[in-house]
Amino acid sequence: MAEGGSFYEDFEVGRTRRHPQGRTLTDVDNIWFTLLTCNTNQIHFNSDYARRHFAKEPFDGRLVVNSFLTLATVVGLSVDETSRNGIMLAMKDMRVVHPVFAGDTIYAETTVLSKRESKSHRGMGIVEVRTAGLNQDGTKVLEFERTFMVRRRGGDWE
Repeated sequence: MAEGGSFYEDFEVGRTRRHPQGRTLTDVDNIWFTLLTCNTNQIHFNSDYARRHFAKEPFDGRLVVNSFLTLATVVGLSVDETSRNGIMLAMKDMRVVHPVFAGDTIYAETTVLSKRESKSHRGMGIVEVRTAGLNQDGTKVLEFERTFMVRRRGGDWE
């Protein structure tokens, strides 16, 4: 079986990649995720509350997709071409810049910020990226930076 995903050698500093898959988020995704994670903010699961307290633009009385669901989706959409052959070390500077609503389709775009060989693990390298989540209109909905350790081609954890 052929291995997929990117290896350390595949990353070029400054390269931006729009990941090919998208994911449409639904009310069910949002409500289940919100309740499973014990989030009690009613803007995510109570339509009456949303209509009464968030009636104006950009919300227009709609439920707002939980930002952590959006984050998890964007990370997931980027994994195949970023950290599929590695492990995450850090995430920082996550910013929500536009609300997401049920029916929005989310895409991911990643720029390589830096890379270096691992000092402690011979078969690995360290890569830092900035990833943006975009909706179907190309509007940025969130962004964050992530650092992960990724295998070199033919390398293993040592």
